[in-house]
Amino acid sequence: MTVPAPTRDRGVWTLPNAISVLRLLAVPVFVWLLLAQERPVAAGVLLAVLGATDWIDGYIARHFDQGSEIGKLLDPTADRVLLFAAVVGLMIEGSLPVWLGLAVFLREVAISVAVLALAAAGAARIDVQWSGKAGTLALMFGLPAFLLAETWGYWILWAAAWGFSLGGLALSYYAAVEYVPLARAALREGRRR
Repeated sequence: MTVPAPTRDRGVWTLPNAISVLRLLAVPVFVWLLLAQERPVAAGVLLAVLGATDWIDGYIARHFDQGSEIGKLLDPTADRVLLFAAVVGLMIEGSLPVWLGLAVFLREVAISVAVLALAAAGAARIDVQWSGKAGTLALMFGLPAFLLAETWGYWILWAAAWGFSLGGLALSYYAAVEYVPLARAALREGRRR
């Protein structure tokens, strides 16, 4: 009988995980800047930086062999928390159209509920798909652009806000559809174990 080789896991203490934790810790700072301090430019810049660092942690994990099982959970969790905070904060602040905010919010709620339901049903973990990551990244640039466009009024910022947000929304809904067969396969695999 052969014993399968253990999976290589870098554990908790990796640079990508530290970046994800810092992103999570920065969410209350974003909300504070936006709603308590009423500093939309600072909040918008912070949100854009947090969106950009989502790409950086994945790059470091892949290219410097710092991937970990906890990172595979921590990174999407940071994305969801940041998106929830951004959408709700921007709708309260008034720079994000409510219909657009609700479209993003409802998709995020549906995905979060599906992930929890799959985990409760014993499904195997599903890797994040490119379309979902690209949609999140686009939204992370579109949402702060609404803040900056509302503050400065430049047409190029409005174009960026709408372009990134609508593109990100379309990609994120496409990703949701793409996850359906993956979820079925994950359930089958989880039941086989």
